[in-house]
Amino acid sequence: MDSVASENDARAIRVFFIPFFATGHMIPLVDIARLFAARGVDSTVLVTPANAALIRATVDDAAASGLPLRTLVYPFPSSECDLPPGVENISALPPSDSYKIDVATPFARPEHERLLRLHRPDAVVADTHFPWTTYIARDLGVPRIAFQALGLFPVCVMASVIRKRPHLATSGDNEPFLVPDLPHPVHLVPSELPDFIRGETIITGILEELAEAEKGSLGVVVNSFAEMEEAYAEHYHKVGSIRSWFVGPVALANADAKGLGARGGDDPVAAANRARCLSWLDAKEPKSVLYVCFGSWSHFRGEQLREMALGMEAAGHPFLWVVRDDVDEWMPDGFERRVASRGLVVRGWAPQVAILAHAAVGGFVTHCGWNSVLEGVTAGLPMVTWPLSTEQFINEKLVVGVLRMGVRAAERPGSTAESERPLVGAVELAKAVARVMGGGEEAEAMRRRAREHGKMARAAVTEGGSSYKGLSDLIEEIRKWHAERMSSAAAVIAT
Repeated sequence: MDSVASENDARAIRVFFIPFFATGHMIPLVDIARLFAARGVDSTVLVTPANAALIRATVDDAAASGLPLRTLVYPFPSSECDLPPGVENISALPPSDSYKIDVATPFARPEHERLLRLHRPDAVVADTHFPWTTYIARDLGVPRIAFQALGLFPVCVMASVIRKRPHLATSGDNEPFLVPDLPHPVHLVPSELPDFIRGETIITGILEELAEAEKGSLGVVVNSFAEMEEAYAEHYHKVGSIRSWFVGPVALANADAKGLGARGGDDPVAAANRARCLSWLDAKEPKSVLYVCFGSWSHFRGEQLREMALGMEAAGHPFLWVVRDDVDEWMPDGFERRVASRGLVVRGWAPQVAILAHAAVGGFVTHCGWNSVLEGVTAGLPMVTWPLSTEQFINEKLVVGVLRMGVRAAERPGSTAESERPLVGAVELAKAVARVMGGGEEAEAMRRRAREHGKMARAAVTEGGSSYKGLSDLIEEIRKWHAERMSSAAAVIAT
């Protein structure tokens, strides 16, 4: 059956989407739900009350456009993890308390089971942090598709390190080692590995359970595109016999929607920041502005923020810098006055996708969270990479080593532990910015590769593109699952 026919028939399918309690997981899975809805699939997002506010604008905009997308709210298990009411997302916590979200996560299982059994959807797309959804779906006789909030490059790298343990043969935290058995040579140092690999965390204790649940799924849906990660999809299947479907970059799911800039929720401060950022960019020359942002969960000491400010001032390029609104007394004396004509400092949330797509932006300083990497690639921008935690140092290897569209903010090894994090000086940062934003053969080649990857990313989600087809194939797989079950049931009845 061709994809057009399957998409028309998909109108009878009801799919439930269950995102994890982190903004970087929630927003892309909601975008995927919107993509399903745009193909006529009846799509429902299961979400807790405080997190519902983060996605309300996207869901409301989709519903207003006639798409079958809605939310179903269930309570967050605050009392089980010593969190006050309303704190339901990792981004609302300092790194020292983020583990409490992981503590709370298993206590969401009863509500997930209750709602899935009550509504009995035709399929479940659930974040990998919820392994029990595989077994609930199996009991209900429906497929579970795992949502992988990372790309397959970091997933394959981490799986190889966990499986082969090459870092244990090094003589120290800063000694490089080769990650074995990958399509590209990838070197890391132990200090840059995720905390659940370096030591024992809640996630360390459930890695085997997560892997088994993934293997028991129909497959994995991934926010990426084949032209960037096809070799790792093949490797992923070869090693684990797990199928995957690329459907991204999913940030483009809202590219034609009014909700694009409202992805941070309906907070009036966020709306004001959006207007301020875009009007400021409108007055700048094409490709002249450096955008600097480290995501919703990154924290810096005041000393590092001061060096960062001096580095951007010394680099001499216009810049739009997003900083957290909970850090005080870090700004160098007279900094905002000196850079007033060419620098904009925004506190709190900013419309990153809209900023990166703006014609005035020519480079991106990023912490290398997966969503930010993919959004930078989609915008066709060279990057200065400054990873901080989790798998971000691995993502940096993709940007700098494989795609060759970025440079490191500092060449010496970093660390995923905040207490071990080296200070990146103003001079180092200014030099890295010059390599991305300046002239010369290296910068031009980097910008050219960035533009090429941006074109491929945007083409992937257009009709006939690789990710457009990936979504069609996944919807068809869900329909095929149910068709085969009906056929088997009919055969049993006939006998």
